[in-house]
Amino acid sequence: MPGELVALVTCPPDQAEVIAKTIVESRLAACVNILPGITSVYSWEGAIHKDPETLLIIKTNRAFYDAFETKIKEIHPYDVPEIICVPIELGSKAYLSWLNQSIG
Repeated sequence: MPGELVALVTCPPDQAEVIAKTIVESRLAACVNILPGITSVYSWEGAIHKDPETLLIIKTNRAFYDAFETKIKEIHPYDVPEIICVPIELGSKAYLSWLNQSIG
């Protein structure tokens, strides 16, 4: 089973580049796409909130997930950051090879 993952992490707009750079420099991700301008509506501590956020689309590998999650939680300003991963079922062999060579 291939181990490549796409992780979705939301964060405050002013933290996106810091998180992205830290994860890539730590070799826990090969690439992070920063998608600004999203709005999140969510329930937190009994109240409904609506906040501007940035979505990070992060390419990583399941073999490094525990370290990846630990690092995100360490640098993320939220008490409970969104960290959701989906497996990459298919992809360019050259891209997936580069992804795996870029992490770890």
